[in-house]
Amino acid sequence: MGAYVMHRVIQMLIAVFGISVIVFIITNMIGDPVNVLLPPETPYEQREIFREEMGFNRPLYIQYADFLSSAVRGDFGNSFRTERSALSLVMERMPATLLLTVAGTILATVIAIPMGILSAYKRYTIWDNLSTLFVVAGQAMPIFWLGLMLIIVFGVNLKWLPPSGYGEMGIDRLKHLILPTVVLGVFLAPVTERLVRSGMLDALTQDYVRTARAKGLSERVVLSRHAFRNTMIPVITVLGLQFGQLLGGAVITESVFAWPGVGLLAIDSIRNADFPVTQAAVVTLAIIISLVNLSVDILVGFIDPRLRQ
Repeated sequence: MGAYVMHRVIQMLIAVFGISVIVFIITNMIGDPVNVLLPPETPYEQREIFREEMGFNRPLYIQYADFLSSAVRGDFGNSFRTERSALSLVMERMPATLLLTVAGTILATVIAIPMGILSAYKRYTIWDNLSTLFVVAGQAMPIFWLGLMLIIVFGVNLKWLPPSGYGEMGIDRLKHLILPTVVLGVFLAPVTERLVRSGMLDALTQDYVRTARAKGLSERVVLSRHAFRNTMIPVITVLGLQFGQLLGGAVITESVFAWPGVGLLAIDSIRNADFPVTQAAVVTLAIIISLVNLSVDILVGFIDPRLRQ
């Protein structure tokens, strides 16, 4: 097990390193930080002097080496706009993003697993057809469109829920959380539901399920303890992978609902050419996603020892 975990950790470190290279190169290609840090009327000579003082005229690989040596210590520099630590700005917004992502994952799981089991058990019935309709609709609707429709219907017309914002602690925040959570849950649930359905359809034809039924066990026990248990590994794996997609989807959702998370912060930093904040946000999200995937790999390795070989 130790070798298996070490192999996954090395893969995670390589992935994070590659992402840091990509985000550093892209942020240095999309704009000149001198234009952000200095007024537009600054003479050319002063711009060049400032560029040399800040090290912006050095070769890109040298700048990246400095960036990497600081990043491993948690120092991504200061924001060009607020002059505060870029990492501290990201960590201030991280709880909001994680709250939204975890809530979306829970909602998707609550929807997808019962629906997938019922769809497989009631194959080719009205329940299976309704499940298929939900999957097609959920995969066809863009996140931003669904978010806008929910805002128009429930936030503007019916006025049942707040259309945007974070809200205060308690019930008010839960009300603000409902609409963006529904958007992310609907985004994730169709893929998980199809996976549960296909796994259950395969499990229900296996000999151990026939044996369980021959023993006189109830259908609830057969479905939950025998059939579904053997579909858990791919479901857990996909949920871990989809968690990363939800973090990416949260960038769009946070923009639509003005949710003050890391995604909205990253978009604002890109718009303002605030490169330290952009780099800190992307690398931090990459680390979190990699840690989640590592945890899923370890959990699946415990469940199925064959994967450790």
